[in-house]
Amino acid sequence: MALEIDFLNSLTNSTPEETWRIIIDKTLEITTPPLNVSSANSEVTKRDREIGAIDHFLSSSGWDLWRTFGDNVERNSECLIRWWVEPYSAKAVLILDGLSLRELPWLLEGAKARGFNLHHVTANASELPAETTPFAKALGFSSRSQLQNNGAGLSHRLQTAQTESVDMPWKDCEALVNSSPNWIFWHHYPDSKIHDGSGAGQGLSPLTRHIAEQLTSDDFWEFVERLATGRRLVITSDHGYAATEVFTDAEGDVSQFLKTTFASGRSKAGVIDTGAFVPPVAMQIDSHVMTVGRWKWKSQGGYPTLTHGGLSLFEVLSPWVEISKIGA
Repeated sequence: MALEIDFLNSLTNSTPEETWRIIIDKTLEITTPPLNVSSANSEVTKRDREIGAIDHFLSSSGWDLWRTFGDNVERNSECLIRWWVEPYSAKAVLILDGLSLRELPWLLEGAKARGFNLHHVTANASELPAETTPFAKALGFSSRSQLQNNGAGLSHRLQTAQTESVDMPWKDCEALVNSSPNWIFWHHYPDSKIHDGSGAGQGLSPLTRHIAEQLTSDDFWEFVERLATGRRLVITSDHGYAATEVFTDAEGDVSQFLKTTFASGRSKAGVIDTGAFVPPVAMQIDSHVMTVGRWKWKSQGGYPTLTHGGLSLFEVLSPWVEISKIGA
């Protein structure tokens, strides 16, 4: 799918800061319209391919914009830290691990249908690479698991708060939320499902069906309401994910380099020679090298159809939905 000429011109005739804002605005324009459960599979795939056209620009003529990403797109961790000190009498953060912008419509339409105030919707940057632990550490946690059973202590950046980190049914999660004014609740879904279904034969369609069932369920929204009762609530994620089944198969030297460097992953720690490929197929950013754009390649056991850690928009942009109950 080709980019519209006016949109392409705006990308090539703007400063990096302006360009990233244009890209994020366009990505939200594509991903936020309502979805119907019965037709979600085809529509989500269509939207994925639309975003793919922007990813292609960012991995070809616009690849150097990735070097400016961290300087021009506010990191989600920084946004949370800044938001946390806003003068709300009580507040809560629900981190849905691995939630991508594909899932925004379920949150937006569900919030409207169930009587929430919708205050702010945007997309922020994940940490690089787009993985769980870098996000946890940016917030001052040693890992996601530190939040379990209010074990986060007093050294993190979101003081003071009751914390939890689980992969339990929504109804059970609702029962864990007590009357403490401030909450940080990190749920492992949908990342747990993403990795459960990342093998051969699985992919975006079954995940889309499962997420639609979960994020439109009464149990999920009763849990959200419990967190939002008397509190300003942000629903967000640590990172998104790539549906690599729709990615391009690398061939020849590109395939060999990617396979040798990344095996079945999309990032690797350390300073690594990224080769002489122009445009690059991998980039060194700080302490990691990451794949650029929408490549997949043959690897032992089969390359995963759902994964994260590379440089594509659905991986590195996290949704931000800020809500409260009507009258709060």
